[in-house]
Amino acid sequence: MLSAMEYLVIKWLHVLSSTVLFGTGIGSAFYLLTAVLGRNPAVVAHVCRWVVRADWLFTATTAVVQPATGWWLVQRAGWPWASGWVAASIGLYVLAVGCWLPVLWLQLHLRYLAAQAANEGTALPPRFWQLFRWWFALGVPAFAAFLAIFWWMVSKPASL
Repeated sequence: MLSAMEYLVIKWLHVLSSTVLFGTGIGSAFYLLTAVLGRNPAVVAHVCRWVVRADWLFTATTAVVQPATGWWLVQRAGWPWASGWVAASIGLYVLAVGCWLPVLWLQLHLRYLAAQAANEGTALPPRFWQLFRWWFALGVPAFAAFLAIFWWMVSKPASL
């Protein structure tokens, strides 16, 4: 039998990790976007280094904690896996992680290209801009997915 305290601790971990996951994503995206718009390769390289670190430290760890605590909550609370909001949240989480995995690769390459341009004293190369557009395009559905997941986690709509 699940104690009230166990449930609250796991729920708190789930909410905390989702906040860190979403907050790191928004913060990283904001700082990288503003750095790139400034077009200074040295600044972009510096910000890219920190964005990559933040993704490994915070996003990667919370991306594991989220499904683990979510699974535990669904099991212990007795919510049916087939309920609309649970299934939709899982599907959108898979979509968001599916967008994030290529973003990791892209950020590594953006970091390399920006550092190379900074070291050579040149502008960001066309390949950088091509990869950056992909980085941005993958962030849009991931952001929308997390907004929807937050809504469903809070509202738990019966009609979904």
